Amino acid sequence: QVQLVETGGGSVQAGGSLRLSCVASESSYSPNCMGWFRQGRGKKREPLATIDDLGSITYSDSVKGRFTISRDNATNILYLQMNAPKSEDTAMYYCAADNSIAACYSDSVASAFNYWGQGTQVTVSS
Repeated sequence: QVQLVETGGGSVQAGGSLRLSCVASESSYSPNCMGWFRQGRGKKREPLATIDDLGSITYSDSVKGRFTISRDNATNILYLQMNAPKSEDTAMYYCAADNSIAACYSDSVASAFNYWGQGTQVTVSS
């Protein structure tokens, strides 16, 4: 069973920047689709961005233009660069992976991924 581990969370000032990373427990694991999600307190899990193994990317409207997803195919590390975060971006952030590229484009993307990390907390203060 592949495990995903997120790092890089913490406290950040509004308008600052933060970069999250996600590493798989098996370095040889190369999923066809990876993504970032978040869940605020009392809220549903929200998809933020996905990237497939060809480099095609999707973003939610809530982070488009501020956050950037990227993936190092050599190391299979997934990143989320968070620029100009706002207080409403405060949440637990999760990375996810799936062997099917279709997960990146599912109408129910939050339920399309098989592998999830434990999450890393991001707190944005104004």
